[in-house]
Amino acid sequence: MRLLEKEKKYTAEDYDKLPEGSPYQLIEGELIMSPSPSFEHFRTSKKVFIRLYRLLEEAGKGEVIYAPLDLYLDEENVYQPDIMVVLKGSKAKITSKGVYGPPDVVVEILSPSSAYYDLIVKKENYQKAGVREYWIIDPLRESFEIYENTEKGFMLTSSAREKGKVFSKVLELELDLSEIFKEV
Repeated sequence: MRLLEKEKKYTAEDYDKLPEGSPYQLIEGELIMSPSPSFEHFRTSKKVFIRLYRLLEEAGKGEVIYAPLDLYLDEENVYQPDIMVVLKGSKAKITSKGVYGPPDVVVEILSPSSAYYDLIVKKENYQKAGVREYWIIDPLRESFEIYENTEKGFMLTSSAREKGKVFSKVLELELDLSEIFKEV
């Protein structure tokens, strides 16, 4: 009887050998293709980035990083979050290759093709790595959730749907959903 070979697990070293711009993320040792996002995803990401950029970078509080830039969490997890915030004095280190270690805030904007990873797998790995806050934004449902990393893991600390505001404890700022989801 022939034993089935175990599927190869890829590492960050393997990932680094991919051509620049390859549409993959390394999730739990698997190369997962990430198709281009929808226009709603793009618009939401742009609005959140611009708001964070004005509030944080222009004030000299840290870097706001827009996808695609690699985030190296460990040897089997290299992601490209939609947005990362690395505050001054952060554990994360920014290099020419990407970000190493946990950003202070990670923002993932849900797409049908990535929701499972964003809501379950990546969320667990962000928590384990020490990301201080995890934001999950769903442009189709117009929902925004902020999870704070506590001793008990990620705890939902702020959420709103369709209207209202959310508050980030880590960034000490409030975001109004009308600024994120309203059409121009």
